[in-house]
Amino acid sequence: MTEGRHGDYTHPRALAGRAAIVTGAAQGVGRGIAGALVSRGASVLLVDHQEDALALATAEFAAAGFAAEALTADLRDPDSPRRIVDAAVAAFGRVDALVNNAIATNEPKALVDIDPDDYDLVFDVGPRATFFLMQAVHPTMVAAGGGVIVNLGSASGTGGQVKFAAYAGAKEAIRGMSKAAALEWGRDNIRVNVVCPFADSPGVQFWQELAPKDFDRALRSVPLGRVGRTEEDIGAVVAFLVGTDGDYLTGQTIHVDGGMGVYR
Repeated sequence: MTEGRHGDYTHPRALAGRAAIVTGAAQGVGRGIAGALVSRGASVLLVDHQEDALALATAEFAAAGFAAEALTADLRDPDSPRRIVDAAVAAFGRVDALVNNAIATNEPKALVDIDPDDYDLVFDVGPRATFFLMQAVHPTMVAAGGGVIVNLGSASGTGGQVKFAAYAGAKEAIRGMSKAAALEWGRDNIRVNVVCPFADSPGVQFWQELAPKDFDRALRSVPLGRVGRTEEDIGAVVAFLVGTDGDYLTGQTIHVDGGMGVYR
């Protein structure tokens, strides 16, 4: 790769023949992950509750010649895990990878101001949906001889962050269940890892607008001096974990944040 350039090193067909589900895929990190997977040859079911944005993302992937299907779903619906897995199997005939990226929150708020609705929102869309989607996909992966699950964590959980107490708790819950699943499902050839990103997502953009001083302080703590790119930085690591290059990694938390979380 030419020194100073980015994005030249890829395996264009590394994921050919594989099928994946990505939640929260209409924008931000989820869309970046979906883009990294389809560009490497995977077929991807994009799942989101934002119907218009989801349709746009899926159409753009399809126009580029990639295999992408859309499913509008509210992850708070208890029937959504089974419906999502069934839709992927119907579309692609298999599910090799599940990426639980979706999250929703009403924060930033001081811990004492977080009410039950705030708490329920982040836990229902985050760890609850992640847990039951893992449960729902497990039999399909076992029948296929294995699979890969990548769950999205956060430095808000691993390192703590003021005014994000419920969000941090939800993200750490996801890490805890991921470790348990990795230990239980290794015998099934199912690998489970967690990625904690710092990327140019709508959430990070909102943080920058809402609290520019806090954002600038955080950015100064990044040794590489920049915010991550959703597809080239975050998506590429997820694609690595999904592919055969990551076959001996499970139960790990990987901070894809330019070195900001090096101490965690």
